[in-house]
Amino acid sequence: MAAQELKPGTWKIDTAHSIVGFSVRHMMVSKVRGRFEKFDATLTVPEDTTKASVEATIDSASINTDNTDRDAHIRSADFFSVEENPEFKFRSTGIEAKGEDFVLKGELTIKGNTHPIELDLEFNGSTLDPYGLDRAGFSASTTISRKKFGVDIEMPMDGGGVVVGDKITIEIDAEFTRQA
Repeated sequence: MAAQELKPGTWKIDTAHSIVGFSVRHMMVSKVRGRFEKFDATLTVPEDTTKASVEATIDSASINTDNTDRDAHIRSADFFSVEENPEFKFRSTGIEAKGEDFVLKGELTIKGNTHPIELDLEFNGSTLDPYGLDRAGFSASTTISRKKFGVDIEMPMDGGGVVVGDKITIEIDAEFTRQA
């Protein structure tokens, strides 16, 4: 991350130009993709950009897989228990260079279970928009075990395998604006 490209300050996520998406294996033969409609994140950038940090929350009830019945089931006690667990949380703990990209280390909390994760992070650059706002973009991805985070429903299939896979791929495209 080039220091001259990411100005110090507090940056807020622009949710209209960002997405928090995921995919999971379904019936062992395909993938279901989805996204969360409500989330928030703050990026804090000190003078030394290698010390930047991010905190984020996701409204667990805002899941959208483009299937109303499936989304209702995922919100239930079988999966997210959204009434008892209204938010997922992420807090970064460090950042390391990895070639031209980075690894963002942090702690993810889902259903009260907090575990360290690492996201492959790409800094997509920054710009001054026509309205005078500094904007910066990032892409990040990781794979987690849903069972490790307490989303441990088992739905075995008669012929072997499971209805819902354990590995969840998370993909984030985030655009931030620097606050005045």
